Amino acid sequence: MACRSHAVKEPGWLTSALAAGATLVYEQRVSAEALDIADYNADEDLLDALRADGRARVRVYRPARPLVVLGRGSKPHVELHIDACLADGVSVTRRRGGGCAVVLDEGNVIVAAVHREAGFGANKRLLDDYSRWLIDGLARSGVPEVRFAGICDLAVGERKIAGACLYRARDVVFYSASLLVAPRLELLSRYLAHPPREPDYRRGRAHDAFVTTLDAHVGGLAAETLEARLRATLDPFDS
Repeated sequence: MACRSHAVKEPGWLTSALAAGATLVYEQRVSAEALDIADYNADEDLLDALRADGRARVRVYRPARPLVVLGRGSKPHVELHIDACLADGVSVTRRRGGGCAVVLDEGNVIVAAVHREAGFGANKRLLDDYSRWLIDGLARSGVPEVRFAGICDLAVGERKIAGACLYRARDVVFYSASLLVAPRLELLSRYLAHPPREPDYRRGRAHDAFVTTLDAHVGGLAAETLEARLRATLDPFDS
């Protein structure tokens, strides 16, 4: 006796919910295409110079204006409030390194460093080594009590004061950290959704409960002041 197959009909409410969800994802992805995402290329010349002569280098600078920087694998429709980004006309870029999206502005100080190291891999060790290098530089620049946290964050107590990323290619290491000195913290919740991944020490906290600033930690520390101090203090990374 032949078996007769029967199609299982989904309940109407489930069909509607699935359709609405698919429509929302589609609309979000269409909106993401309108962002016109460019490469974050502020430090490409450091990589070019390293490949040319093999010399380690470090650069300390501040962004000229607010911008959003996606990680290498970030999905804009997951990590961003796209409507706010479009409404404000904020630039959205994508960096070489991994991690989730961040917001940068004139109150951030960026530390970018490159050095040559044979082969591939060892990312965890390299992030640890660079974190210690930067913590030491901060201490010598008048910013004490900074600790390593999560995978590649720097923190004061239980609050994040810097995020970092690493790019590794054959014989090449690029490290970048963004220090929250006196940024406009309200831009974090305006442009960034809660990240799809987070370090254990975040414990689900919203942006404004998770981060703090070095200005609040030290008192009266301007971004341009720390920028100048780190330029004078940090030597190129030596593995």
